[in-house]
Amino acid sequence: MSAAWGKCFDPLGARYGVATYPWKLAPDGLATRRQLRARGLRPGGQPIAAQIMWINRRTGGPRVAYLYREDLALPVRPMTSRKWGALALAMLARRTCPKCRVTYSYCMPTSLGMCVLCAFPDHSASPTGS
Repeated sequence: MSAAWGKCFDPLGARYGVATYPWKLAPDGLATRRQLRARGLRPGGQPIAAQIMWINRRTGGPRVAYLYREDLALPVRPMTSRKWGALALAMLARRTCPKCRVTYSYCMPTSLGMCVLCAFPDHSASPTGS
């Protein structure tokens, strides 16, 4: 057993306070939020049943994904017309430049806070940059 695997295996929850399993070794009947959503379910307010832990290769630190019981999960609430409308307005706001008020077919880069033409006005005058 490797040291990393042993660090991530705590089925009784003595070390971390919640049952902890290594990557891909969680027992059946437990699922992450994404796995529940793929099955048309949501946690529904239930507490965290367990967690999956793995060591991030890039940083060397531990990563965690929480697991929920599938038998206690509830069906996903359906989208209402008001929710669809609010989502459409939010996406419209993300595609509209706050400076020039032009609506684009893509979302504005959050790093710039505006469209590329407004962020770099010097480069938009000529295609060669001279």
